[in-house]
Amino acid sequence: MMENEHSQTKSPFATEQVGRLIARFAIPCVISLLVNSLYNIVDQIFIGWGVGYLGNGATNVVFPITIVALALSLMIGDGGAAYLSLKLGEKDVENARRGVGNAIAMVVLVSVVLTAVFLVFLDPVLTLFGATDMLRPYALEYGVCHRPGVALHDDPSGCQCHDPRRRQPQICHDVHGAGCSHQYGV
Repeated sequence: MMENEHSQTKSPFATEQVGRLIARFAIPCVISLLVNSLYNIVDQIFIGWGVGYLGNGATNVVFPITIVALALSLMIGDGGAAYLSLKLGEKDVENARRGVGNAIAMVVLVSVVLTAVFLVFLDPVLTLFGATDMLRPYALEYGVCHRPGVALHDDPSGCQCHDPRRRQPQICHDVHGAGCSHQYGV
């Protein structure tokens, strides 16, 4: 108990300036976003060289599916992280465990449902996102291969939790399912 009180008084969230905290936590986030954007740019270059402009067009028509899935996953994961922080702050470990477990289960469920829906209704969804008759064969092929892979990406993205007790940004993109709850000792 004494150790927990001691660590709370030394928490940078209680002692450091807000500007310094924003820089400390925002810089790793910005770097990860830049790396992800660079990956997408390089990917488009190689698709353009290998398949041509129709390949680039097809990936751009399929990309909103990824954004929808990622947005839902991050929404659930961020809500789970906030709930985790609140419950750990209240020292309610049991409800923290339950909340993290529910968030993980919900991310997996939403990911599986979105994958099924998008695979079953891929053709009309691609039409909605602007697929032309020339792009459709490429977009269908890419979408069928791409969507199950996005489901694997949704799970860890929805598990981006930060444990404020660690006093540093915590990246857990690579942490799946129970690994997230194990990381926090919940």
